[in-house]
Amino acid sequence: MKSKLIEHISGVIFVTGILMTVMFFYNRSETQKKNHENSKVKDYINIPISNINDPFQRALLKDVVNIFYPDQSEKNASIIKELISIKEEQFNAKLQKSYLEERLSFNKFVKIAGMYLKFLLVYTIVMFLTWYGVQTLAVWRFVSKKSSSYSAGIETATTPARKFKKALYSLITGIAYFLLFCPAYVIAYSIRTEFNTDSTFFMVLLGVISNGLLVMYSNKFYAFLTAESRKGYIDTSIVKNLNSTYSTHTTGGIPLKSIFSFRKNFKGHIFDHIYRNARFQYLSTIKEQASFLITGLVIIEMALNIHGHLCYEMLQQILYKNFDIVIIIILGIFYTVKLTEILTDILVHRESMRYENR
Repeated sequence: MKSKLIEHISGVIFVTGILMTVMFFYNRSETQKKNHENSKVKDYINIPISNINDPFQRALLKDVVNIFYPDQSEKNASIIKELISIKEEQFNAKLQKSYLEERLSFNKFVKIAGMYLKFLLVYTIVMFLTWYGVQTLAVWRFVSKKSSSYSAGIETATTPARKFKKALYSLITGIAYFLLFCPAYVIAYSIRTEFNTDSTFFMVLLGVISNGLLVMYSNKFYAFLTAESRKGYIDTSIVKNLNSTYSTHTTGGIPLKSIFSFRKNFKGHIFDHIYRNARFQYLSTIKEQASFLITGLVIIEMALNIHGHLCYEMLQQILYKNFDIVIIIILGIFYTVKLTEILTDILVHRESMRYENR
């Protein structure tokens, strides 16, 4: 575990160093570029001129320069012409970028920190809900399949009511799968047309039900459950008379309360061992799931133009070429991924130690 922590910390330091170096050279190149552009008139660039288009101020500037440098009138005229041109460019650029160009200041950092905390809140809630949803959907699917297989072996008669019930269930399942695989922006535009800074709840909802996140990882968990149910210790447990009935309505089966509770417990049933072993295997996929989730949240915020959120702010700053702010936001997202990986490795290590102690 210590080696993994060292690996994670080294990765954080390495990436932080690279991005900070990029930021340093970017800021330095911008400064050098401005100095290079103003090299010929750098001694005059700070001369205050309130209205560059005023002929009187231009004439006054020319007279002042000629008084200080009387023997170079041609050079003075060239300098004044270039100075006026630069002043006009600066004035126009200032007007055009008055709401676009920003530098990383303390106030801006505080604003980004607030957006980052909001992003962390949304990410944590969605991760918590998907953690629960993935396991619940997989367990429900596994238990339902086992229960239906058992019922099929007993009841062979097929009535119209059963056919209708099966068709209705298939239809609802198909609609649910379509919704869960649907991109977030399609769902969003179908429900509402305007997003503002109060869309945190809607952001959480989209993060949970869209982009195929629940379906993909519930299928993985279901695969773990299926693989565990085929191992030899299951037959041994059946011989030892552990409960092996998967009906949700009979004594000795699996009650719905156990399936839908957050802390799932199937004590006394053979499925308890299947679930625990499958859950242990699933822990290692949390890092992959977290990366997928963060990617989804980034896409949701960018695609839907959700103002006041971290990733939309990053998109704006990329557009305005304020790359120092972009780097800070990227670092925040990277730290979130690495923190999730560290916590996952710690959780897997603790579970491994518990299993080894048994």
